[in-house]
Parts: sequence; C-alpha cells; structure tokens
Amino acid sequence: MVQPFEQVVEEHGPTVLRVCRALLGPVDAEDAWAETFLAALRAFPRLEPGSNVRGWLVTIAHRKAIDVLREAARTVPTAEVPESAHLDLVGDDELWGAVAALPFKQRAAVVYHHVAGLPYVEVGALLDSSEAAARRSASDGIAALRRREEAR
Repeated sequence: MVQPFEQVVEEHGPTVLRVCRALLGPVDAEDAWAETFLAALRAFPRLEPGSNVRGWLVTIAHRKAIDVLREAARTVPTAEVPESAHLDLVGDDELWGAVAALPFKQRAAVVYHHVAGLPYVEVGALLDSSEAAARRSASDGIAALRRREEAR
C-alpha cells in the first residue's frame, strides 16, 4: 500500500528542509523546499513501491538547490547588499556557518550523509561522482570542520 503524500511530507519534510538550508542558506531554502515537494507531488504516482522515499526526495532537493545556485551565478550584482548566507538551522549557528563555508562538494557530501542520512553510494550519485569520492568529500569536509574547531 502506498502512503498518502501528506504523510511523506510530514515524515520527510524536516530532513529535506535541513538539506535545503544547509546547501542554500535560509533565504532560498524555503523556496527550494516548496519546489522539491511540488516536483515530488507530480512524480509521486509513478514512484515504485518500496522505493527509498527519503533518498528520492533528497535527490530532487539536490537538483532544486543546483538550479538555485546556477540562477544565482547568472544574477547581475546590484548596489544592494544581500542577506547573509549563514545557515539558520536549529543548533550551533557557528557550526552551520562553518558548514556553509565548505566548498560545495564537501558541504553537500557532509549534509547528504550526516544530515539526510543517505549512504555514500547515493551521495556519490547525487554529486555525479563515485561512492569513494563522496566518502572522501565528506571526510575532507568533516576534517576541515574539526580543524576549524581546534583552531578556536
């Protein structure tokens, strides 16, 4: 039996929001979250029974985050200063700020594995790399966070 989509949102919504916030910061996260679930709602009837729903949703969120980052790269700078790109997640703001400062692949690997709980094989697929490369990116990201903490 397929669970209702509302249950999917209730169960996985917080994880997807944490992923979006960790990748994009608080300004763009809500929109990416909404776009993720709109896309998921359209595709949900075709989802195979027994699928890894959390992994599927994080994959959609990853693609939406990439879209936002690409659009931001095309944006023409203005005289206005944008809001800070720090992460607004529950917990240690300094830690999330440090995660936000990591290079994208490291940040994404850390977030997908340690926040979303995806196995490295899925992280690698999301990042268009191997399982070993995803594991290395996450390891490098965690090492950078530890070095930062030790320097404090």
